This record gives sequence, C-alpha cells and structure tokens, in this order.
Amino acid sequence: MTRTLVLLRHGEAGHPAGVTDHERPLTAHGRFEAEAAGAQFDDDGLRIDAVICSTAQRTRQTLDGTGVDAPAVYTEEIYENTAEVILATIRTHAPAAAGTVLVVGHFPGLPETVLLLDDDAVIEGFPTAGYAVLSIGTAWDRVGLDVDPQARLTALQIPR
Repeated sequence: MTRTLVLLRHGEAGHPAGVTDHERPLTAHGRFEAEAAGAQFDDDGLRIDAVICSTAQRTRQTLDGTGVDAPAVYTEEIYENTAEVILATIRTHAPAAAGTVLVVGHFPGLPETVLLLDDDAVIEGFPTAGYAVLSIGTAWDRVGLDVDPQARLTALQIPR
C-alpha cells in the first residue's frame, strides 16, 4: 500500500511583545494562508486520515484554518525539531491504517524531512503555509528507518 505524507509549515506568525515563541499567534495573513492551504488540499484531492501537529499556537491555528477534520495528535516533538525526531514521531503516532497523514510543523525540520526521505528532491524555499506531498512505500512504523525506493516528493505547494 502506498501512503501519502503531507508536511505543512504553519502560516505567517506575529511577534507580539511579551509572547514566547511557542505562543506566537498567526497574523491575519497567516490565517488567510491556512485557509488557502486547506482549499489547496481539496483541489489536490488530499483526504487527510490523521494529523500530527506541533503544540505551538501558530501550528494549532494553522490546522484549524485548513478545515481538516481528522483525528489529531498534538506533540512538542514536532516543535522546532530535526528530521530524525519528526520521523520518529510519525512512526510513533501515525495510525497503521491511515492512507494520508498530515504533519503540521516548522522550518527547517519539515524540508529536512523531505530531503531525508527523498534523496532526489529539490526544495528551493519552504514558505509559510507551504506544504510538501510525498509518496511513501513503507508502513508508518518503518518510515525513515528502511530504505524506501518508493519515497518521492510528488508536489510542493505554496497556496496563496
């Protein structure tokens, strides 16, 4: 069974005084970007079965803005982490039966995850609310552990 992994960077976030990085909210433009990403998911025919989302305010707001209605796990393991940790988190939290898993996270961890899974991928920037779609040939609990010759970046979208 081929699986689909969608890696979505959060929308544009503000920098309000006195607010920690973890609690930074989306700007009005960031909310627009999140809605545009959700619309692009629909246009791309993506049907999300499960979500793994950083606990940061901006990622939670981005997920809400997409309108994705799938079971979600919120974890700090996605918050500003490495590709290796993101993949370990997917192995832990992605339901075995899920065909498509959405990870909502941060730069640079998400593009690094793409490059770790697909050696041939070329990514020139990964802007806010941008997302990568990868075809995955292994089970979720093996993703990133085994060499997966089927792992391919199939789309890099920048909804606007």
